[in-house]
Amino acid sequence: MTDLQPPLSPADLERREQLLQRDGYLLGIALVSLVNGMHFSPLYDLFLVPVAAIAAGFWISSKLVIFYVASLVLSVATIIVAGVPAALYERRRALRDTDVRALQIWLASAFVITLPAFMRMFGGAG
Repeated sequence: MTDLQPPLSPADLERREQLLQRDGYLLGIALVSLVNGMHFSPLYDLFLVPVAAIAAGFWISSKLVIFYVASLVLSVATIIVAGVPAALYERRRALRDTDVRALQIWLASAFVITLPAFMRMFGGAG
């Protein structure tokens, strides 16, 4: 006995396509932000010093853990700062939900923030 699903309506197919497109942009934003959290970023040292000072207050003495936490904090900060232009766009347009254009703005902003890290990673100046 096979349970065949009825074919999807065009509206359902369009909704699925929009969800996949949104997921792709969100994955791109996360990956670009992770690159900025790597030690290639010129901002990494700016985040490492305060994280090390805060970690000492929590009795964390492992340098490896401090490096990972600084990387994570920088990645999250990249996501937050890059989201500001997208949020302003959504606010200006009075959107209830995030659309593809806002995600594109978010990804472009994250890429601009991460550009110095990309340049250092691929051997350019920076």
